[in-house]
Amino acid sequence: MLDRRRLLKLGGITAGSAVGGAVLLSTAHNPAAATGPTAHSGHGYTPVAETRSVPSSTPFSRRMPVPREAVPSRTRSGADVFQIPIQPADVEFVPGAPTRVRTFGGQFVGPTIRVRTGRPARVTFSNKLDVAANVHVHGGHNPQRSDGYPTDVIEPGASRAYDYPNRQQGATLWYHDHAHHLEAENVYFGLHGFYIVEDDAERGLGLPTGEYDVPVMLRDCQLDANGGLVYAPVPTGRTTILANGVVTPHFPVAARKYRFRFLNGALERTFRLTLGGAELTQIASDGGLLPAPVRRSEIVLGSAERTDVVIDFANQPIGAQLVLYDVSGPVLRFDVTRHAADRSRVPAQLRPLPALPPATVERDVAMKFDLSNPTAPVGVVNGRAYDPNRVDFQIRRGTTEIWRIRNDDTMLGLPHTFHLHLEQFRVLDRNGAPPNPDDAGRKDTIFVAPGETVRVQVTFTDHLGKYVYHCHYLDHSALGMMGQMEIVA
Repeated sequence: MLDRRRLLKLGGITAGSAVGGAVLLSTAHNPAAATGPTAHSGHGYTPVAETRSVPSSTPFSRRMPVPREAVPSRTRSGADVFQIPIQPADVEFVPGAPTRVRTFGGQFVGPTIRVRTGRPARVTFSNKLDVAANVHVHGGHNPQRSDGYPTDVIEPGASRAYDYPNRQQGATLWYHDHAHHLEAENVYFGLHGFYIVEDDAERGLGLPTGEYDVPVMLRDCQLDANGGLVYAPVPTGRTTILANGVVTPHFPVAARKYRFRFLNGALERTFRLTLGGAELTQIASDGGLLPAPVRRSEIVLGSAERTDVVIDFANQPIGAQLVLYDVSGPVLRFDVTRHAADRSRVPAQLRPLPALPPATVERDVAMKFDLSNPTAPVGVVNGRAYDPNRVDFQIRRGTTEIWRIRNDDTMLGLPHTFHLHLEQFRVLDRNGAPPNPDDAGRKDTIFVAPGETVRVQVTFTDHLGKYVYHCHYLDHSALGMMGQMEIVA
């Protein structure tokens, strides 16, 4: 448990580490060369830059792996059935230095579960760890029993089947542990993977597919002198950046278009991604395709946010190298190694966003830490820590609401990200101003700077039952920064 001194330290380092990647711009190709802070575009938050230690491995010496895809064990009544163990494994973040992690299916970024809209999936997870776990499909519209409710844990030696109806449009989702008080530790040690929903309309657009559709999880970690993975409840030492579980890897590409599905899987970090001046074409955010592609020079990703971008390497000569940067330094290098035929395209129109129905209810959601007991700080939402026996909001299915998401941690200077289970929402404004480009599309997670208020609008059309909403700095939700809503008929 954090004491007040360590929590204040957390606030200081969050300004420089967890959000540092989202606030410095550079006039050079390397954002780490920037000499002074600038405001976070759209967020108005200006922390200082972090310093970053690099493990004892040569940058770009290892290839970035692509997470393998889960294969259904069988098909039953039109549903795909998967079996995935939750198990320990040894992973080398530094070559020759294996460290024990917790995994889905034995790999640090779990197997990608790729499903189709309208085709259900049943996934049975068997817990072979010595700690409890559970599974939440982040961004999924799933029944309460299969949402990864924080107290519905899979005890060591037990199994649990989750049923996913997959009635939502195509989107880059992810699955991760959500066992209350253990979620930060379990996710940090590797309980995370991609859950990709595909639909017929999206497949008909001609976007890059197959080997040219690449999921990339970005996150940070702390390594000890021997290359071992270290978990501490403050992010001060999490200075090593991983791309699909590898430190500063390279990735060979053909001279053609690729779709990269970027996910920020870090507990408490915001990335600002640039490609050395090269163009990124954003086509999707958390909940799926945007109405039209957007050309970007940089993209900001808060913890748990996703963005899909198309990068066209067609004009690059064989042997060219393009580096993806965060403000803390290089993250990933793309090496153009070959030519390849390319029939893919990025159409001018992707997926229309329907008009928002009128809202009939407005609510306030305020996140902060309660420091009234200096030896045991508690994360609270609207002044109360999470209690599974208490319903904070009762919501009638079919209604549309506006939520004012507020970060009240101005004294500590702590940012938060807000995540809503069950539904995606639309961002209306930030502090009364139009939303920034990183708020576009259907969202389920947003960054909220200290003192900031973000209004979102959401229609509750799916399942009945109890669901949570919380800060997705998982170190914070593990300390109680979570509320509960009940969807009723």
